[in-house]
Amino acid sequence: MSAILQDISEKLQKGKMKEVAELVKQAVADGIQPLTILNEGLMPGMDIIGERFKKNDIFIPEVLIAARAMAAGTDVLRPLLVGDQMEEKGTVVIGTIKDDLHDIGKILVRMMMESKGLNVIDLGNSVPPAKYIEAAAKHNADIIACSALLTTTMVHIKDVVKGVAESPLAGKVKIMIGGAPVNDAFRESIGADYYTPDASSAAEKALEICAAARA
Repeated sequence: MSAILQDISEKLQKGKMKEVAELVKQAVADGIQPLTILNEGLMPGMDIIGERFKKNDIFIPEVLIAARAMAAGTDVLRPLLVGDQMEEKGTVVIGTIKDDLHDIGKILVRMMMESKGLNVIDLGNSVPPAKYIEAAAKHNADIIACSALLTTTMVHIKDVVKGVAESPLAGKVKIMIGGAPVNDAFRESIGADYYTPDASSAAEKALEICAAARA
């Protein structure tokens, strides 16, 4: 890894948004390919953040700051990553389930998934089950990701599972679930496909699912 790509990774990990953007511009000016900057500078930095988050070395505020620095860098590269240069890794429709207004966890998951190169359609919070299904069909999604932060709202996730099973998306779209009150036993009880305990694991699993779908 060149010195400037290493610097991009380190500044991203520290959440230095403006410095990351400037370094990315400098790397482009130096003739480094945009895809190389993404794959060898920005993404490795975010991967380190994800690993540290899983180990409880850092917490949500630090991850959000790093993710914003990542976004600042990708904003510079996006106009340059055109056509075949930007690999289509997969599409995820994400939202917090009906009657649940919590947002921070879902935003964190979205940012971590985007840092893996996935296209994420964020439906916001208090999303009705039918809206997930409509969006997944519209965007040809690989995954529907539902989160809940309350035991009183997590029950609505089963309606997403039921709706997908009864739609043309059955067998085509995988359903991932997560959130504080959710666990793998609940996933099994409602027939969802995957449960992940945190944002970093969710992003890794989503990338794995999408890669398998394209294999």
